[in-house]
Amino acid sequence: MKKYITVLGLALLSFWGKAQNQAPAQPQTKPIALVGGTIHVGDGRIIQNGTIVFDKGIITAVGDASTNFDKANTEVINVSGKSVYPSLIAPSALAGLVEIASVRATLDNQETGQFNPHVRALIAHNTDSEVIPTIRGNGILIGQSTPEGGIISGTSAIMEYDGWNWEDAALKKDDGIWLNYPALVTRQFSFEEMKFAIKKNDKYIQQKNELEQLFSEGLAYSEISNPNPKNAPLEAMKGLYDGSKQLFVRVNNGKEIVEAVKLAQKYKIQKIVIVGGEEAELAIDFLKENNIPVIVNGTHRLPNTVDEDVWNPYKLPGILMKGGVTVGMYYTEEFWRTRNLPFVAGTAAAFGMGQEDALKMITLNNAKILGIDKQVGSLEVGKHATIVVSAGDILDMRTSKVEHAFIRGKKVDLDDKQKRLYKKYVNKYGLTDK
Repeated sequence: MKKYITVLGLALLSFWGKAQNQAPAQPQTKPIALVGGTIHVGDGRIIQNGTIVFDKGIITAVGDASTNFDKANTEVINVSGKSVYPSLIAPSALAGLVEIASVRATLDNQETGQFNPHVRALIAHNTDSEVIPTIRGNGILIGQSTPEGGIISGTSAIMEYDGWNWEDAALKKDDGIWLNYPALVTRQFSFEEMKFAIKKNDKYIQQKNELEQLFSEGLAYSEISNPNPKNAPLEAMKGLYDGSKQLFVRVNNGKEIVEAVKLAQKYKIQKIVIVGGEEAELAIDFLKENNIPVIVNGTHRLPNTVDEDVWNPYKLPGILMKGGVTVGMYYTEEFWRTRNLPFVAGTAAAFGMGQEDALKMITLNNAKILGIDKQVGSLEVGKHATIVVSAGDILDMRTSKVEHAFIRGKKVDLDDKQKRLYKKYVNKYGLTDK
């Protein structure tokens, strides 16, 4: 009996071993140079036949083919004909918090209750997620693990998509608190009339008053040098008042955008970011005057009303950018769709932004908005060597093919579960792997 149990145990271990993700990358051990590729710096500049050198996870040189480096002691990777990019950055992401939507035990993106500023997405981030490798395979090596639900959802963290645990993966801990601003009106679908109906939110005043009370208490608490006893929710909110944390406000309606910003400013919250902003065009002058950045949702959505230009979701990022607003982009219609972020940004490129501005939106602009642009977001000397090499245009799903990825100089294994399944069935049916 023991023999059969042992054999069964070994078989299960073998099965689980094959199902596991690849191990995290090892630290960089020698300088690496990528030579011959087209370098998209991330700030709008392009370097043809470029060279980028990095050592100990930091970029040490960026330039054209004449860039000098110690060839004898450097690993040289020829990327001629390919494109080199800074890592794409995914704000408001659920990768690492949600694994299987239909399995409740794998959902760690939401807490009970309406006001949870002290709930940290950081410690819930699962580096063993099978979803993460599928996302970094499209060039997204950094994401913002973000809580959902309630009015104050919790505190997000910015994670590198590689590491043994959340401590390894954390790029910036507890970067901001997330607010779902109460809606003035709600849109509900009527199956009787087969259309959306707009209805006034009867609880708006009550919800706004509760929010004001929390912010008022948070401001008063932040002015106490050594509170005793400590209040966990108010302790988490301290950073909103000293500028060490940002307030990310999920809001779409134009009037609600203005109301939300004014409310936050009333209670001396220093850094405010609008997330979603589907009607941000209506508040564009207000946003510019108050220096409020907007992280827009992906372009692949329908207009909100029958009167709206059908192409407006595609045009909105370009309109905001031309209006002087700092614009980033996220894409979390479903948690696994984060991998399509470069392609929804590519759509914006075709509707008034241009290729390099669209790239900038999901690299340097996202980095600036999240407060990590000193480390990542562009390929510049002194920044992290978090780099992607693609055989084609990374914003075009027809040609994008990520062949190399580095996170702080570490070579990342680009294998994932979907690629393994693809190869498995290509072999099973004797198909040609193109």
